[in-house]
Amino acid sequence: MTSSDEQAHSTAEAVARRSYGKLVALLAARSHDVGAAEEALSEAFASALATWPRNGCPENPEGWLLTAARRKLIDQGRRRDKGKLAAAQAELLEDALEESDADARIPDQRLALMFACAHPAIDPGIRAPLILQLVLGLDAARIGSAFLVAPSTMGQRLSRAKSKIRTAGIPFRIPGRQELPARIGAVLDAVYAAFAEGWSDPEGIDAARRDLAEEALFLARLVAELLPDEAEVLGLCALLLHAEARRQARRNAEGHYVPLADQAPTDWNASMIEEAEALLRRASALHSIGRYQLEAALQSAHVARRRSGRADWTAVVVLYDALLALTGSPVVALNRALAVAEIEGAAAALQLIDELAEDSRLDEYQPYWVARAELSARTGAAPQAHAAYDLAIGLSRDPAVRRFLQGRKAALPYSPRSTARSPDSAQ
Repeated sequence: MTSSDEQAHSTAEAVARRSYGKLVALLAARSHDVGAAEEALSEAFASALATWPRNGCPENPEGWLLTAARRKLIDQGRRRDKGKLAAAQAELLEDALEESDADARIPDQRLALMFACAHPAIDPGIRAPLILQLVLGLDAARIGSAFLVAPSTMGQRLSRAKSKIRTAGIPFRIPGRQELPARIGAVLDAVYAAFAEGWSDPEGIDAARRDLAEEALFLARLVAELLPDEAEVLGLCALLLHAEARRQARRNAEGHYVPLADQAPTDWNASMIEEAEALLRRASALHSIGRYQLEAALQSAHVARRRSGRADWTAVVVLYDALLALTGSPVVALNRALAVAEIEGAAAALQLIDELAEDSRLDEYQPYWVARAELSARTGAAPQAHAAYDLAIGLSRDPAVRRFLQGRKAALPYSPRSTARSPDSAQ
């Protein structure tokens, strides 16, 4: 590959990470055909990779791609209608081409696209995945993994949802206040899922994941600016800010993973924490408690360590009680047990975790086995700790986390080579 080829590919990849959703939203805003918009944009990227190495990368690559994709849309329409594309539609598309050529600034219609994906006509279970694909460019495999659905099944569901947007003529607009309750949940869930996907890179070496987290935080702020009186919107934005504030603290100078309990609060981003705390105060004043506010409040309770030198575990348990009552989630119950361990000890926490052992959703949930391993080690149950660490290490996708857990296991005083026991037998 020549240097010009490499530059073209790197520029195209950067635009795809940064502007995919913005381009899809703008392309689909008039036709409501998101499938055609995606196809046209894909063809535009292919043209770019063929043209840019020869002619050089354009000064405004997003504008170049938008113009090329719009021409592809016109060609698609003419092929579909056998050369009889309605004059009014052709005129609209040609006007759009002139606008994009004249204005280097591309308007951001992602928020309107997100609310279109959350329209009541779209099946509730596919709204958040659809937003992730169209607005943030995730493929069906990554989305399926996040929602525990096979990639092929997820792909079929996404295709049906895109067809629904086209056939139902769902408008690309931010809904009125009376329509928000039916849509805002899917928008917030999608932003949260996108951030979580981008967050799972403690080594900080995956540019795509880092960009995904940054885009999710940008969208959270955008929604908070649009809806400053929606408590859950403010809560989600506060939650993401609290998490992002600790990103750099997740690695030490040697690049090794550092869990929350071992992080130095001085390494956290103070300005992001202050912004998150201000958002939480605004949300609290609205007197409408929800999941994201409670999760952000949990992060805020950990921030108390910046002032006092220790986390407020009693407050953490109370918040987990409220969150568990709201969600019934086994993951919340697991995290609550870990907080209980800080107050009542590891044995009490293990009893709580034993009550979760029958929930099959935790069988391949890596943090569950980490919790069992850590608590078993603290109670002196080394064989059970070894077995749980083995499962946790096997389920770890992140090399940094895997190395961290291997180090914890190696520090145990007992090797279970001759006495293999299931961690479920720990008492």
